[in-house]
Amino acid sequence: MTMQGGVEDSEQFASLTPRRVVEELDKYIVGQDEAKKAVAIALRNRWRRQNVDPELRDEILPNNIIMIGPTGVGKTEIARRLSRLAGAPFVKVEASKFTEVGYVGRDVESMIRDLVDISVNLVRGEREDECREVAADRVEERLLDLLLPPLADGERGPGPTGAARDQDGPRTFVVGSSGAPQLEPVEGEGSLEGRRRRTREKLRDLLKEGKLEDREVEVEVTESSVPALDVGAMGMDGMDINLGEMLQDMLPKRTRRRLVSVAEARRILLSEETDKLIDMDEVVDEAVARAENMGIVFLDELDKVAGSRSDQGPDVSREGVQRDLLPIVEGSTVQTRYGMVGTEHILFIAAGAFHVSRPSDLIPELQGRFPIRVELHSLGEEEFVRILLEPKNALLTQYSALVATEGAELEFTEDGIREIARIAAEVNQSLENIGARRLHTVLTTLLEEVMFDLPDGEGPRRFRIDGARVRERLARIVEDDDLRRYIL
Repeated sequence: MTMQGGVEDSEQFASLTPRRVVEELDKYIVGQDEAKKAVAIALRNRWRRQNVDPELRDEILPNNIIMIGPTGVGKTEIARRLSRLAGAPFVKVEASKFTEVGYVGRDVESMIRDLVDISVNLVRGEREDECREVAADRVEERLLDLLLPPLADGERGPGPTGAARDQDGPRTFVVGSSGAPQLEPVEGEGSLEGRRRRTREKLRDLLKEGKLEDREVEVEVTESSVPALDVGAMGMDGMDINLGEMLQDMLPKRTRRRLVSVAEARRILLSEETDKLIDMDEVVDEAVARAENMGIVFLDELDKVAGSRSDQGPDVSREGVQRDLLPIVEGSTVQTRYGMVGTEHILFIAAGAFHVSRPSDLIPELQGRFPIRVELHSLGEEEFVRILLEPKNALLTQYSALVATEGAELEFTEDGIREIARIAAEVNQSLENIGARRLHTVLTTLLEEVMFDLPDGEGPRRFRIDGARVRERLARIVEDDDLRRYIL
């Protein structure tokens, strides 16, 4: 999705109806329909806002969402997939990072600066894709100039043909049997420039076929005369000023010549040509607009700063973090290296297990800024079976692809899949419930021997994982409490 002047491309964004958004999320996340509907509506409201009367547009604020549910049920994945679907900048932060002892944790405003940095990288990446073909064509011409340098004026002899003559007669560059340009005598009349042009085209063909990748050429590279520094200016942390970048912009650049392969030269020249084609001022303007109007901040572990107001009174440290978060969520202006950025229309999606505390334990002002609350349900055996099979990036699909790289085949039977799901659900109930992440630990333990012996080529090249094999491999671990606790 692209934005022009901070306004979304309506035709492309209009196709993202709530129903279609939920369908796209269903490809990666099993269940949690209530949460999917909530984020789909929030995303659609962003398109609706851009199409209302301009006088009313700035008054329409996003409905921030709190996702309530245990770990491993898909809270982060829903928000991340939503941002990818919309082409929106996305940043995930943990609220607990702002609760270090003595409050020396990260500055709360740093989440917005991170969001803008991600937005700039996102827009720049899109611009690079758009100009990739033009940059590649320019790089090809520059590589040909390096392989076959242009003739100096003194090398062009007099006469109607313009051929350079010496004691041995006319001479020009031709491509030898090794593919290298060589200077060989050529008999007969003819334009040196014409012969050189034919040689250049032969080199172009060899370049496209990849036969000159190891040939060495000399390129001029720009080096910074300032060592890399990543230190903020004293007392100006909020300004996000980087001394290293300032000095690099102020001091002159230093160049030197390097002898590199054609493959390395292509990478260096492609970066240079791409920089020339991209207008960074335009990129920054669009990135800031996209961060302000389309940015998504996922605020994880919000329950960690929601202290209950019991006998001992409110937790000052936790309340302090909430009050620092309040102006950002409420809508304020944050100074970044790319200028001032408003947070009024950034969508905040908070998440937490809320086992000990509740959303009502948040300070009232912050509660009011998260009007939408959805509960994500714990996952059981049936959900685990679907997670193993249905998503586009299902774990079984991933393992099968990994095994296929070694020339082997991995097959899971229906009863094997159900046994994996049953064991994962059982371990979650008896130990800490970590949701779908338990499938990773179970599969890793189950396939440990297969993945270890695979490169050696010993034994069968087709592995069939059925219920009996799953039980045989995992029975001892599941039955032994100590082993289960530390391995699964």
